[in-house]
Amino acid sequence: MPVSDTVARDDTDAEGDRLPINELFASLQGEGKLAGVPSTFVRTSGCNLRCWFCDSFHTSWEPTHAWMSLDEIVAEVESLSPEHVVVTGGEPLVHDETDALLSALADDYHLTVETNGTLDTDAPVDLASVSPKLASSTPTPENAPADVDPGVWTERHENARVDLDALASLVEHAAEFQLKFVVTGRDDLDEIESLVADVRGVADREVRDSDVLLMPEGQTREQLARTRTEVADLAASFGYRYTPRLHVDLWNDAPET
Repeated sequence: MPVSDTVARDDTDAEGDRLPINELFASLQGEGKLAGVPSTFVRTSGCNLRCWFCDSFHTSWEPTHAWMSLDEIVAEVESLSPEHVVVTGGEPLVHDETDALLSALADDYHLTVETNGTLDTDAPVDLASVSPKLASSTPTPENAPADVDPGVWTERHENARVDLDALASLVEHAAEFQLKFVVTGRDDLDEIESLVADVRGVADREVRDSDVLLMPEGQTREQLARTRTEVADLAASFGYRYTPRLHVDLWNDAPET
């Protein structure tokens, strides 16, 4: 469902039992352990971080959305065929109503929540797809998207990008989890190794190397072509999993993919 009546808002808090929805569509999951699985994507607008390479610019740097009630969202999901639902963003867990949506869908669907790992949830989650943000994600005047001044977000993002308590809670709570890192190059691996060790130290659940996924940074086929081989080699060298970005390979940077 293309959200044709989207409006820009300064706030990111949902009103009442509504959520700000940027997109709602059926496609293939492009990333992670379930790559290739037909899925319905519910993309909320609004995020508490600002990665310079964000691939959903209109949920973070310039949020646009239509407000939909939970009943409207559930009805739209039911009109589509996939048995897997991915609640994503932006950062869907900034909205309290996301928990209610997950609870409403839990009996009938396999639920993935894609989150940056700075917030947790008590709602039913089959797969917590947690993407902790590395130092290389922090926006600066040099790397920020075109025509965007990162302003206060440089410091705000850097200070908020890792929350070990939230990471441990997500790892422990969900039926399954994956730690999915966006990798810009070899320099990211020292921080990934350190952060994985920290999560293992605080989480009351085993974090296997196979639960750690390395994903190349890149929003277009051309960008991925420059990074995927290096990241695949890093995954093989460090014993982690490599995850493709199938939606980019198949449809480049088209919306609703």
